[in-house]
Amino acid sequence: MASYDKAIESYKKAITTAASVAASVMLVRSVVNELVPYEVRDVLFSSLGYLRSQISSQHTIIIEETEGWSHNHVYNAVRAYLATRINTNVQRLRVSSMDESSEKMVVTMEEGEELVDMHEGTEFKWCLISRSISADPNNGNGSGQREVRSYELSFHRKHKEKALKSYLPFIIATAKAIKDQERILQIYMNEYSDSWSPIDLHHPSTFDTLAMDQKLKQSIIDDLDRFIKRKDYYKRIGKAWKRGYLLYGPPGTGKSSLIAAMANHLKFDIYDLELTEVHSNSELRRLLVGMTNRSILVVEDIDCSIELKQREAGEERTKSNSTEEDKGEDKVTLSGLLNFVDGLWSTSGEERIIIFTTNYKERLDQALLRPGRMDMHIHMGYCTPEAFRILASNYHSIDYHVTYPEIEELIKEVMVTPAEVAEALMRNDDTDVALLGLLELLKSKIKDASETKAESKDANKQTEENKDDKAMENKNDSSTDECT
Repeated sequence: MASYDKAIESYKKAITTAASVAASVMLVRSVVNELVPYEVRDVLFSSLGYLRSQISSQHTIIIEETEGWSHNHVYNAVRAYLATRINTNVQRLRVSSMDESSEKMVVTMEEGEELVDMHEGTEFKWCLISRSISADPNNGNGSGQREVRSYELSFHRKHKEKALKSYLPFIIATAKAIKDQERILQIYMNEYSDSWSPIDLHHPSTFDTLAMDQKLKQSIIDDLDRFIKRKDYYKRIGKAWKRGYLLYGPPGTGKSSLIAAMANHLKFDIYDLELTEVHSNSELRRLLVGMTNRSILVVEDIDCSIELKQREAGEERTKSNSTEEDKGEDKVTLSGLLNFVDGLWSTSGEERIIIFTTNYKERLDQALLRPGRMDMHIHMGYCTPEAFRILASNYHSIDYHVTYPEIEELIKEVMVTPAEVAEALMRNDDTDVALLGLLELLKSKIKDASETKAESKDANKQTEENKDDKAMENKNDSSTDECT
């Protein structure tokens, strides 16, 4: 019993001592805050922090949410990275959503929680800290408070070099990849001015859903993947980091869908350039320089969207024969466009894709087609049996049907675009009915083609007969003249 009383008495003394120490610390802090200028306080606390860091084997890196009034991009990168490292050891989580229409939730640490991350065999400990500071440091009465959040990264002092030169750069690179993967793409348009107007791009086309030859599709994917990895290569050979593609073929063969699939694959924004809205080369330059890196410039139907003046024609014109009417004409020239494609202005941005589309490749100026401007020419042809199977899988989730052999034989014989096949498959949710409708479409096209061929043959025969009759008349006339 005596030992129990002694233990109680010792516990009371310990509690009293702790309370006394805490009260003294609070008193000292209060006196310091009231009597010591904030500049001296900062020096004092910094000195204490430095002394503590010299004694401790742990080092800590502070990453504030803001630097002055600017956002700290490293803080945002850490937040995105740690959201992928949340584990069961973290007891309190914070869940948020950036858009009410989005189903994706962002899960992050709650304030005061700790998370341990391993990088290259080294342990790094993260903690989210939140504190209130005075918006005005000269105001000591506590009014005008603002919240400051920061991440604290703790590690053994021997790993300082790894933390700064390996771990943090790894986090920033990972966060950038996450952002590129999850961000909403945008498509920019130029209308009535020399500036771009963006809207969100939600086009669902991907290379998986694209109805085209598999070998051609894979060659495009490989070319794109090789391009985005070649920054140092382009710099070494002294060329602008860009790639040009010419998409040509009949309407409805999937040129626009391919462009969207390329944008979704690369996570690049699209700049849809309407040349008819551009009135001069200088205005064109302002638009093109205003594009961001990692983007796709698209000029659709380049053969008919604008009558690009040839360089030779421009050289022949002189001031003496120019008229007021000429001044009101379009001043965008082929040279102006080519100067951006591979001239001096082509170096105004990096990691860019340039795409021209046309229904009639033969109408284009050869200056547009040479390698270095349009590096890859992609023919978007009529529907093939392989493309048909992809479309059938997309629209009706089937791999085979009893009508496949007949449909594929007809597709080999008739010129039908993927757009026409897709339209036929969309007309009915019943797979049997939709495929029978497609069969009827193909048969009618073959019938029309046969009739057109017969009519053309009759017309040619009639033309030949007319030529023979004319020749006979000429011969008779010649004989009459000789007799005379």
